[in-house]
Amino acid sequence: MRSEEIKLLAFRREINDRLALTEDENAENTSLVLIAHALKKTKTWILAHGDYELQDQEISTLQNFITQYLQGVPLPYILGSWAFFNRSFKVTPDVLIPRPETELLVEKAIAYGQDKDSLTAVDVGTGSGIIAISLAASLSHASVYALDISSAALAVAKENAGFHQQNRIKFIQSDLLSPFRGEFDLICANLPYIPSQKMEKLPVAKWEPRLALDGGASGLESIKKLLLQARSKLASSACILLEIESSLGKQALEIAQITFPCAKHHLIQDLAGHDRVLQILLP
Repeated sequence: MRSEEIKLLAFRREINDRLALTEDENAENTSLVLIAHALKKTKTWILAHGDYELQDQEISTLQNFITQYLQGVPLPYILGSWAFFNRSFKVTPDVLIPRPETELLVEKAIAYGQDKDSLTAVDVGTGSGIIAISLAASLSHASVYALDISSAALAVAKENAGFHQQNRIKFIQSDLLSPFRGEFDLICANLPYIPSQKMEKLPVAKWEPRLALDGGASGLESIKKLLLQARSKLASSACILLEIESSLGKQALEIAQITFPCAKHHLIQDLAGHDRVLQILLP
């Protein structure tokens, strides 16, 4: 039994002070998010109930969350979910954490698909399913496939699809497009694109799945392989959209031009002005 009560406001201030010693530039918001998650309350409720007396189990849960965060565990893995394209997606260490840069690819894919009477689309390397689910939710006329080599990732993606009521998506365990013989109108992919030599220097490599990050010596190995496979699996006027590492735009563009010499090729920049998406439009 506790000898003294612990009020929510005092505990929140203590967490703020601990997080302020880290490199977290949004320590106050991070503490608020963690407390809201632990107590299963909104942030507004947390701010309005500073006199709330924390229970032992709540304190234990919060201390566990804070310990994980201070050890470097990414916030989305602690929370178990993260926002993408105005939806919340379950995330685990088996999948990449959704990032806002990928929304650019989804926006371009939806813009392309909206102009089609029918559409067969595939998300290669689906991970948590954010691209496939976003496409299916926005393009009701589309047949959507979601592929991943990882069975653990596919399990997370299927759960997300069920949560968002997008059960028409076909999930297949596959090494890129290798099992397919049909034709796609739209290929989307956020494949591993970090050069191997950069991996060990990045904090992301400690926590997120290496299988989804390591793009080989050049950072473009999976992209090269996919483009070669795609040559025989595309309908006329098809579109390919690939997320790329910001420093590899020129190299990715050259590969696309060699592989699809008759297509139109575009590098699309993100909000920071970095090359982020490679678009290939077939005649």
